[in-house]
Amino acid sequence: MKKHGKKYRAIAKSYDQNAVYNYHEAITLVKKNAKAKFDESFDIAINLGVDPRKADQLVRGTVSLPHGTGKTVKVLVLAKSPKDKEALDAGADYAGLEEYVEKIKAGWTDIDVIITTPDVMGEVGKLGRILGPRGLMPNPKSGTVTFDIAQAVKDVKAGKIEYRVDKTGNVHASVGKCSFEEKKLAENLATFFGSVMRAKPQTAKGKYVKSVFFSSTMGPGVAVSEQSFLVKE
Repeated sequence: MKKHGKKYRAIAKSYDQNAVYNYHEAITLVKKNAKAKFDESFDIAINLGVDPRKADQLVRGTVSLPHGTGKTVKVLVLAKSPKDKEALDAGADYAGLEEYVEKIKAGWTDIDVIITTPDVMGEVGKLGRILGPRGLMPNPKSGTVTFDIAQAVKDVKAGKIEYRVDKTGNVHASVGKCSFEEKKLAENLATFFGSVMRAKPQTAKGKYVKSVFFSSTMGPGVAVSEQSFLVKE
């Protein structure tokens, strides 16, 4: 069993862990209790009533957060000329093809997102065994396989994130930093939750959202009422 430190335990005792809060109250609690020496990420975890083992119940998607994630995202674009220059002009950190394919084969994966063009997917696909387990494999559904390289780079840099249900039925994402204003976090969270709701598979039966939790990087989870997302304030 995982053991938590004194600070974590003290935070956990500072509120009713059996209570379910509306999402504005939960944001306040998480921000108040983010006491690490660094700016902690603000996370959301949604447990869904789907069976991830079934292809027709796989929940995945992309969403552009209105206020970004607060993270510096390192973007690699794998593309031939002149698309590589287009990528760099749009703000990509790295761009090229052969050089970076070889670097990845040698074990380099110090990037957060890889974008590529459809014409080089044959070469990029060979890197699947390296990129797949790290969640770095480009995918047309996430907008990371496209000829519109400049827009794809700008979207990622501006706060576009990808999510995918895991094998236990959870969708997890960092939607900002605890230093963000509450209003900005609320808007990012509502945007993310709305996207997950719209991604509900038609074959999903019963209750779709089983639970929602907010947390900071180092803090305990706070249970949130999914109904509070639907209340217009």
